[in-house]
Amino acid sequence: MTARPKLAVWKFASCDGCQLTLLNCEDELVPLAGAVEIAYFPEATRAVVEGPYDVSLVEGSITTPDDVERIHQVRAVSRRLVTIGACATSGGIQALRNFADVAEFRSVVYAHPEYLSTLERSTPIAAHVTVDFELRGCPVDKHQLLELLAAELTGRRPRIPTYSVCVECKRRGSVCVMVASGTPCLGPVTQAGCGALCPAFSRGCYGCFGPQDTPNTRSEADRLRALGMDEDEVLRVFRTFNAGAEPFRQESRRHEAPHREPPRQQEEVAT
Repeated sequence: MTARPKLAVWKFASCDGCQLTLLNCEDELVPLAGAVEIAYFPEATRAVVEGPYDVSLVEGSITTPDDVERIHQVRAVSRRLVTIGACATSGGIQALRNFADVAEFRSVVYAHPEYLSTLERSTPIAAHVTVDFELRGCPVDKHQLLELLAAELTGRRPRIPTYSVCVECKRRGSVCVMVASGTPCLGPVTQAGCGALCPAFSRGCYGCFGPQDTPNTRSEADRLRALGMDEDEVLRVFRTFNAGAEPFRQESRRHEAPHREPPRQQEEVAT
């Protein structure tokens, strides 16, 4: 009999939400456990089977010197390495440190900052090792995660969309919240995957799945300003779960005080 593929799940700096998404698959998890050998998954079991591993799922960003060393070890024992969630694919909410003075944070928050070993930046896994596939989301979508695992086990490419949330809104028949009610929404520049959950409940998209494949963030920012957002609000809306994703990072930088356009030019662009 052919040995079952070995699956490993690793955690770096994160909230564990993406690992919990896998555990919450419930009915689907039983046949999955029969199809693969869950060799390493501390969130689910204390059992540890030595590598190498056929598929490694990695949650979390790199934030400490130890993380840098450990992710190279994970890559060395993994035939396929897949990052799951905003932390692993863009640095996560902790990437907000990338825009600030980490030394100042340490001195204010910790009584003995000299005991703390951390990096100045929170970076995605792909900034350190080769990644075979990235699965977006904060947290990842259950159905996309199962599609990813099925694809990895059968040797095909996962069918994961890269178009915007707007496509999902149209498919479920949701009225555009920006057009109908003037609600600021990041749907036009955010990758699909959530099923357009927030717009379906008359709320703007928060960008949980990061930038879509061809995001026009400048035009999006102009539209947000036209809907009443000021520069600080536009900056903050691009600095959430995927603040470290390059298109969102660049757009947020454009709205920092030293880089802002003159008010007259903003009005001309908005109209």
